[in-house]
Amino acid sequence: MSSYRLSRAILLSVIALGMTTAEAPQRRASAQGKLDARYVVTLSGLPIGRGGWVIEIGDDSFTATANGATAGLLRVFASGQGQSVSRGAISGGQLVPSTYASHIITDEKSDDVRMVLSGGAVKELAANPPTVASPDRVPVTEAHRRGVSDPMTATLIRVPGSGDILGPQACQRTLSIFDGRMRYDLQLAFKRLDRVSSERGYQGVAVVCAVFFSPIAGHVRDRYAIQYLAQLRDIELWLAPITGTRVMVPFRVALPTPLGLGVLQATQFISMPQPGKATARTQ
Repeated sequence: MSSYRLSRAILLSVIALGMTTAEAPQRRASAQGKLDARYVVTLSGLPIGRGGWVIEIGDDSFTATANGATAGLLRVFASGQGQSVSRGAISGGQLVPSTYASHIITDEKSDDVRMVLSGGAVKELAANPPTVASPDRVPVTEAHRRGVSDPMTATLIRVPGSGDILGPQACQRTLSIFDGRMRYDLQLAFKRLDRVSSERGYQGVAVVCAVFFSPIAGHVRDRYAIQYLAQLRDIELWLAPITGTRVMVPFRVALPTPLGLGVLQATQFISMPQPGKATARTQ
């Protein structure tokens, strides 16, 4: 694997923490919140990347901004940094993305993706450099660009109903994702409840989901990394809540690799409720 591919894979794991199924919201004033999180990525216990994620959920819109950079031992081989932004509306209780942008730069290359979405369909797409067509790459069709979410919005998991969100229902879904180059599914399945603790912020219960990766289009069938991920049955995702909302987001991700266990772990997970428009107008 080239240093560019290695750096890009790590950066994507840091910044693309990213269809949400939901029922109608309960009270508007209790549906707003903000998260300020920081993450570290380790491989076999060695730090190789760091990132941050800020999410703001309002009455009728949301914004998620992430950034990441290589760190520790990985910087000896290649350095890189990236950022990603997703914005959208909240309609009928669902988080509906409208724009997504990702920018990754390493020692060797840069990668830019910009998308405009409407109703779960990609209306505009710009990717630089463009994806190279080849006979062994599964082509992305217009059908593959419908009924999807971007990688960031996909991991804003809204739990329907009015009961406790810390339960199996958080994992009962399949995330249909298009990242501007590849269309894939992430199927979640409930495994257990676990207690987590960040250095700053959240300490409490997290919902642990098994994650199964299924490539749909845009990938090269025989590429080792794709085949490896598709066969994995040991990926785990820990979800923790954003205060003031019914939205849960990744607190920890653990993924076995040929070089050891890769882990993305929150070191800071500070969330707080935000006043809604209806509350702000009340005198």
